[in-house]
Amino acid sequence: MESEAAILWEDAKDWSVEPIELDPPKEGEVLVQLAASGMCHSDEHLRTGDLVAERPVIGGHEGAGVVLEVGPGVTDLKPGDHVVFGFIPACGKCPSCASGHSNLCDYGAVLMAGKQLDGTSRHHARGRDLNAFLCLGTFSRHTVVNQASCVKILEDIPLDKACLVGCGVTTGWGSSVHAADVRPGDNVVVVGVGGIGAAAIQGAKLAGAERIFAIDPVPYKREMAQRFGATHVAASAEEALPLVQEVTWGRMADKVICCKGVGRGAEMAGIMALAAKLGRVVVTNIHPMLETDVQMSLCDLTLMEKQVVGSLFGSSNIRKDIPKLLELYREGQLDLDGMVTRTYPLSEVNQGYQDMLDGKNIRGVLVYD
Repeated sequence: MESEAAILWEDAKDWSVEPIELDPPKEGEVLVQLAASGMCHSDEHLRTGDLVAERPVIGGHEGAGVVLEVGPGVTDLKPGDHVVFGFIPACGKCPSCASGHSNLCDYGAVLMAGKQLDGTSRHHARGRDLNAFLCLGTFSRHTVVNQASCVKILEDIPLDKACLVGCGVTTGWGSSVHAADVRPGDNVVVVGVGGIGAAAIQGAKLAGAERIFAIDPVPYKREMAQRFGATHVAASAEEALPLVQEVTWGRMADKVICCKGVGRGAEMAGIMALAAKLGRVVVTNIHPMLETDVQMSLCDLTLMEKQVVGSLFGSSNIRKDIPKLLELYREGQLDLDGMVTRTYPLSEVNQGYQDMLDGKNIRGVLVYD
């Protein structure tokens, strides 16, 4: 079938929106008509090279839509089902999935290649095979994905909001609830208030944090952070340090969650200084893949027993946490509406990312007709 998608070609600096050809689904795959796609910063990392994936590639990994067709062997989904894509598939059988860590599913080994599990492509343009970012390619009106990436949802949930839980919201919320293990009464610092940071603030609030300090250089984002539950805001880690010291009576933060657009190793010492004795620093934001230098005092680890942990997808489980978050949204406990600053047609994908870089958006969303 014919469709339309935003493609990043080998030497391109911007997304090219153009027609594509899409093969029907094969064994274990489904064809989905997308209703909306979140514009996550990870796709910008793909454009800038902070994340490396094979090109040409269709962008997008936050998506929600309606199943149009299922391939052989698909038993849990049928045409007409509403689905959200989990950006990391969950096969349910590998050691990681079996031990409750589906965010580290073995299927993830093929994600950056962007092909289906059999090593072939379903998307084509200009007579060439296209890769699909994280095997999804949601910057497209239609896509073919493996059933392991699909989570069926209730039909009354707006798809233009549901798409956000495919990556950013679940990543941020899980970074607070799972990776940081925020407890009632904790002091929490969230560094960066984009889509992930906004969700991390909400996760910390729902987990019972007493104080939440949000750090972002953009005044608009600091203002929005307070809507999502931040009790204090600062423009930088340096500015936040005396504030956290004063408010916590010198105890500092029990949990620090890094949600910046791009993390830098040179900033880690300042971030570690915000953490209390026995405090945990969660690194969720992406660092450049070739970066190997990190500036921090390891005495923070041995003499104060501070912890530094990484978190992929908020250490979440798509089968459990995506339905849970959408239920929280339905009950008014999770603000997805406020996170969507602006929607765009597919043709304005480049403008949407420029708005993100200019600090105008918490999260932009592509909405398809």
